Amino acid sequence: MSSAAAGTSKTAHGDVAAKKKKGPGALATAYLVIYNVVMTAGWLVIAVGLVRAYLARGSYHGLYYSIEKPLKFFQTGAILEIVHCAVGIVPSSVVLTGFQVLSRVFLTWAVTHSVREVQSEDSVLLFVAAWTVTEIIRYSFYTFSLLNHLPYLIKWARYTFFFALYPMGVSGELLTIYAALPHVQKTGLYSVTLPNKYNFSFDYHGFLILAMVSYIPLFPQLYFHMIRQRKKVLGHVEDYSKVE
Repeated sequence: MSSAAAGTSKTAHGDVAAKKKKGPGALATAYLVIYNVVMTAGWLVIAVGLVRAYLARGSYHGLYYSIEKPLKFFQTGAILEIVHCAVGIVPSSVVLTGFQVLSRVFLTWAVTHSVREVQSEDSVLLFVAAWTVTEIIRYSFYTFSLLNHLPYLIKWARYTFFFALYPMGVSGELLTIYAALPHVQKTGLYSVTLPNKYNFSFDYHGFLILAMVSYIPLFPQLYFHMIRQRKKVLGHVEDYSKVE
């Protein structure tokens, strides 16, 4: 469940600025700053690639092909976030982080990359656009939080844009998986049938359907979690503004 869109998008890294616990050491902080700067730059490259391709073609159809390689690279690079949690330099749940990151990696490689027929679907652009905006904001948020110089605009964007970006990303993801189903069923992609020497079977088509169904209980939890976080982080500021 990437949107996750996007990220979510991923609340997995934890909001560094909101943590009052002891932070990472100087070396770990320097590494995390570099990592988040690189990831911010990477998603900016994807955003610029989308805009340039749109201006060159005059159409949003098929824009995925213009950013396919950087998308795969930087989305896969997010796996390091799981490592950050596992080694303790980021105070977030390994399980939650792993779920959010790997769900996007799964959609990137096991669906969009593997089922080439869906790459020209408008739904792909829908979740890619949502991921891109989400990740630029998210990684910028982490970078400035680590530096203890978080602009209010970025904090506001982090806890406001998700209202539109989460549903947008999830819609794109679900529509893309749905578009892949006929092709997966026809080709038997990643499926294992009996008999075989391992006496094991796997229906990838059915697995994708289950993945879609899992959005029903999971998406509301992530969405309302972000709403609660927004009230916690921005609520006192907005209440003060109303008083003024």
